[in-house]
This record gives sequence, C-alpha cells and structure tokens, in this order.
Amino acid sequence: MITIGQLARYAGVTIKTVRHYHQRGLLAEPPRDASGYRRYSAQHAIDLVKVKTLAEAGVPLARIHEMFDADPDRFAEAITEIDHRLQERAEELLRTRERLVQLNSGDRLFVSAEVADYLDHLRSIGVSRRTVRMERDGWILLRSVSPEQAATWFADKHDAISDPEFRALYLDYDAAFDWPPDDPRLDALAERTQRWMAGQPGTPEEGKPSVPDPDAARLITNSVGASSPAWERLVELAGQRRAER
Repeated sequence: MITIGQLARYAGVTIKTVRHYHQRGLLAEPPRDASGYRRYSAQHAIDLVKVKTLAEAGVPLARIHEMFDADPDRFAEAITEIDHRLQERAEELLRTRERLVQLNSGDRLFVSAEVADYLDHLRSIGVSRRTVRMERDGWILLRSVSPEQAATWFADKHDAISDPEFRALYLDYDAAFDWPPDDPRLDALAERTQRWMAGQPGTPEEGKPSVPDPDAARLITNSVGASSPAWERLVELAGQRRAER
C-alpha cells in the first residue's frame, strides 16, 4: 500500500492531477486508514497509468471511462473517432496560426493590397497614426457596405494623393484635428479645399466629384467613431461654401 504522493511519483503525475482524476471519476479513491491517510494499491497505480496514457494520447477525459469498459472493437472504433477529431482540431489550430502570422502584416489582413499600399504611403508622408487608422477603418466599412463605391472612391483618393496641393491639404486636415473650433486657420483651410475641389475635373451632371463628397466622408468618419470639434467646424464651413455657390 502506498501514499498518494508515492502513487503520483510512480505514475509521473502530480498529486493535484491524481485528485482531479478522483473528482472526474476516472480513478477510484480508497478509504482512509486508521491514521487518516488514503492508501493506494498496485491496481490504483495501473489504472492511473492507463488514464495518464489515454489523456496524453489526446483522449478527452470525459471519454476515458468509456474506453476502460470498451471491448477491443469498440475501443478501436473510439480511438479512430477521437483521432479524426484531433486531426480536425489540428487543422483548425494550423489555420489559426496562419491567421496569427498574417497579423504581422498589419493592415494587409483587413484591406486589399492596394489600400494597404496607400496606407503605407500616408505614413511615409507624415500622416498621423490616428488618421491612418481612421482611413483604414473607413475603407473596411465602405468596402463592406458598397464595394463598387469603395473602388471608385479609392481610385479618386489614390489619384488625389499624388497631387502636391492635395497632400498639403490632407496633412493640414490631419493637424487640424487638434485645433480649437474657432481657430482662424480653419476658414483658410476650408477656402483652400474649396478652391482645390473646384479645379478638379467632373461636373454635377456626372454626379461624382473627383474626391468623395465631404458629407459622405463625414459619414464614414463618424461611423468609425472619430471626429473633433475642429473637423466638425470644417464640415460646416464646407457646407456653407457649397450653399453659396
């Protein structure tokens, strides 16, 4: 007769594991002797080794008791079934690992390669991380809601960002996020933006300016939860100037 510590040591498990197997009904728990200790027999050691072996082979603990009572045919059938489930689980883990590896590519996990390149370009010209993140979330949302419109808007934005004047406007808009809403620079920025847009090809009849309409852009911006009092003021100023035309 041996103690629980000896039993655990012989089987290569911890005392906590032995007690866990007791709780799960996988290993019989002997009564206490006169000294108050539980004494284990050789059969307990054999059963513990069996449980440990099946568990390490991937057999769920909930099915180990069933395996003990199974005849050879049923045992082989159960092993085949468990092996199939383990293969499925392994494939799922592999797919999960592949997705985790993709996370190292950052934005490329969520957007097209073209949009990812565009976002990289924004970073290279000094656009803030906040605005790049907002752009990314906006493209994710727009592509989900309206893929065709997303493609059109992206083509326009891609062309616009190659224009030095537009890039300067973009960087000023980025900086304006933190300006106070009564900053006089906002009026000048709205005026510059209006002049730039007025000089772009496209007519009202065509129904599509060369860059997204400010109100639509605001919708996307608000949808991803990003705005500021200064940006709200720029939207108001843009609306006033459109009304004056």
